[in-house]
Amino acid sequence: MNIKGNTVAVKKSQKEMFEFLTDLQNFEQLMPESIQKFEVDGDSFIFGLKGMPEIRLVLKDTTEYSNITLGAASSKLDFELVADIEEIDDNSSKVTLDFNGKFNMMMAMMVKKPLTSFIETLTDNLDKL
Repeated sequence: MNIKGNTVAVKKSQKEMFEFLTDLQNFEQLMPESIQKFEVDGDSFIFGLKGMPEIRLVLKDTTEYSNITLGAASSKLDFELVADIEEIDDNSSKVTLDFNGKFNMMMAMMVKKPLTSFIETLTDNLDKL
């Protein structure tokens, strides 16, 4: 299952945006208002949204200034959240969030709508930076 977020232009250079997203504490600013828990622990963070189970994301891979890949810490849920960052000019960049998950069909049907909404919220909040 793939959910592609909108591409948003942000008023941060590609390097600034990369550094912002690799500092996992900053993801708290991007979370939906329904967030009930957010804790950073080394190269991972755990968050909980109202009515949803808590999820731990681990910083899996980075390509300097252009890509950040977060993955699920639990083997029960196999997914990645990928941020691609493109330079527009020295003071701005474009960011696209992609969600890639390996779920059975029943699980995919249950989580597609809330995950799409979650990705849209993260993208909207990036746009406000």
